[in-house]
Amino acid sequence: MGIFDFLSGEFIDVIHWVDDSRDTMVWRVEREGHAIKYGAKLTVREGQAAVFVHEGQLADVFTPGLYMLETNNMPILTTLQHWDHGFKSPFKSEIYFVNTTRFNDLKWGTKNPIIVRDPEFGPVRLRAYGTYSVKVSDPARFLTEIVGTDGEFTMDEISYQIRNIIVQEFSRTLARAQIPVLDMAANTRELGQLVAQEISATLSDYGLSMPELYIENISLPPAVEEVMDKRSSMGVIGNLNEYMQFQTAEALGRDGAGAAALQTGLGAGLGMQIAQQAAANAGPWGARAQLATAPAPVQIAPPPPPIEHVWHLAEGGKTTGPFSKAKLGRMASEGTLSRVTYVWTPGQDGWQKAEDVMELAQLFTVLPPPPPGA
Repeated sequence: MGIFDFLSGEFIDVIHWVDDSRDTMVWRVEREGHAIKYGAKLTVREGQAAVFVHEGQLADVFTPGLYMLETNNMPILTTLQHWDHGFKSPFKSEIYFVNTTRFNDLKWGTKNPIIVRDPEFGPVRLRAYGTYSVKVSDPARFLTEIVGTDGEFTMDEISYQIRNIIVQEFSRTLARAQIPVLDMAANTRELGQLVAQEISATLSDYGLSMPELYIENISLPPAVEEVMDKRSSMGVIGNLNEYMQFQTAEALGRDGAGAAALQTGLGAGLGMQIAQQAAANAGPWGARAQLATAPAPVQIAPPPPPIEHVWHLAEGGKTTGPFSKAKLGRMASEGTLSRVTYVWTPGQDGWQKAEDVMELAQLFTVLPPPPPGA
């Protein structure tokens, strides 16, 4: 064996890829002139695939294993090169390592609310978010459809596109499912499986698959959630009158003065009952004593009289008034106030016709009887 044969055996070309970035999907082996030594060793580890591209054309895909790059185990590449048996010179090809493991804990979410028709609440706006995992199922298709000639392709470069596909299919699936909003929490697993199933056909065109998709939360707008919380609180409270009585008694129990007043009131009531019972047992003289000791009746003040409005009239671009309602009644009987006369009073929203104001409309419906001798 000559010295050159010894050196050619010692300097064996070894091609492999080890990655710790956890987000690299494709990495191209960088070699000067893309020259690969004939007989080189190619190591493809578990969770990887090696794709050979020769002169812009995809030549072969190697699954996990150890390969000697020779003509007898590269039939496709040998056909492209038109090698004769025993050809041992370097050949020029590009090698792309593809990561076929799962990329987990990827986030997705609805950028804008989704409007759906709920059978109980009617049209509602929903937001949702969750996680998903994706993996390369067809390295050759993924390389030709997505990566192209990119020497280092990461998950970030395609995650935005996948999120858009998820949101689109999630919106369609949610609208077709017609699940009530209150029951969605119990069906998130089934919804996730349906969405992943719908997305699989689209992702297969990219050479990808989606093993898992999770819906972590489906939420309503804050204003709607606040109303639902109030409704839930009312359901927990039950009878509102009993709840208010309980709250009042509890507040008096916490307040020392209130507790004393409560005890004083109970004592006074008990004393009154004892006095009334004793008077009834004593006969007429006891009744007189009861009247003498009875407290004076409580005087209840009458409510304040209603506020009388004063009115302004608008005629011919001029304003007259203010007039009382009695004055307007006389003007209506004299014919100087008609139904279409515009009137305004403090607190009223703009000028209105007299017939449109409930307080003045009755002036035109109650007419006096005809005069005697008419």
